[in-house]
Amino acid sequence: MADGPVQWGRQVRHQAPGVFVVELQAPLPSAPLDLSLIGRWLERVPDLRLDGARPVSKDLQLRLNRFWLPSQPVLFIGSSTGSVSGRIAGLAKTIPGDRKPAWSGLWLHFLRNPGDLRVWWATTDAPEEYEDALLDAFAAGVPASERAALHAPDPVLPWAVLRATLGARKDTGITNPLLPDARAPEPPPVTVIVDLPPAEADGARDEAKRPRRPAPGRGVGRIASAAAYAAQGSPRKVHEPIILSPEGMERLEAELAELLAQRPGVIRRIATAREHGDLKENAEYHAAREEQGFLEGRIKALEGKLKIAVVVAPTERGAVVGLGSRVRVEVDGDESVMQIVSSAEANSREGRISSISPVGSALMGRRVGDAVTIVTPGGEIRYEILELS
Repeated sequence: MADGPVQWGRQVRHQAPGVFVVELQAPLPSAPLDLSLIGRWLERVPDLRLDGARPVSKDLQLRLNRFWLPSQPVLFIGSSTGSVSGRIAGLAKTIPGDRKPAWSGLWLHFLRNPGDLRVWWATTDAPEEYEDALLDAFAAGVPASERAALHAPDPVLPWAVLRATLGARKDTGITNPLLPDARAPEPPPVTVIVDLPPAEADGARDEAKRPRRPAPGRGVGRIASAAAYAAQGSPRKVHEPIILSPEGMERLEAELAELLAQRPGVIRRIATAREHGDLKENAEYHAAREEQGFLEGRIKALEGKLKIAVVVAPTERGAVVGLGSRVRVEVDGDESVMQIVSSAEANSREGRISSISPVGSALMGRRVGDAVTIVTPGGEIRYEILELS
């Protein structure tokens, strides 16, 4: 049973985990937005963009209005695995543009009369599952005409909810809505000694399965201390263009299409499992949710790759080894066929090696009859090119 209501901005005395809803007292035909508050947000975040361009306050007001649902009083649905009180207080205290304490309720700060909002909450030991159920119930209650009028009708979420529990996001067209993280100065480089096994040194491993960052401790491949480990900083990388062969692009697009075709079936299984009873003890529901999480994660990864992918084909097939070339080589009297691909496509089990691996980089630009020697911890390996295609 729900507790409340409490006026938005006042303390919610509930320290347990649970779910909560922020709503108007009655539906409104349009969003009651304060243009001056949107203007302050815009001035505070210089990198904010709308559809790739620097907007004015009126542009942002119009875009936020395009997600308003006139029949729905509920504006936000959330949950907390710790304290509902702390979570709601964090949402109310966060200044637009800041990341902390909780930026996810950003749009609520642009309402003309936030005191008109009220908060309801309920205790549960499965807050994420019940938040997901509340979002599904909300979407089911939105009329088709209002859904069609949205700037982006999928997913259908409460007005101030920007992403669902499993990561599905509104396509608002607004990018860089928050100030960048304040980062400390770059620490001096840390020396790491890594002893590669022969199978990795000769480029035979799957390039897609990259080694994890060394953990602190002693021994080869380890960083000397926990302090040096922390000094390495975040392992995230800058999103540089991914080079793909035409065949690689086709493989990724085909996999993405297959996963997108599986999505409706997974959603149906979740809905069916939810009808079987208590979500916390519902093994079928949790299995379906886990499957959906994996599916959505892979879809997001593939869409990210395809978004920054650059297709590069060999200029003259069969003349020299290039990206996409199939190479028949002789190694110690045995013949094998490998294809030179980008690191994003590499898969040693299927005979695709990365162009930046030791073997791949040594073969790039070579012709039939050429031989290259790769020095590995296990000794020298000689590759002679017999045929290109």
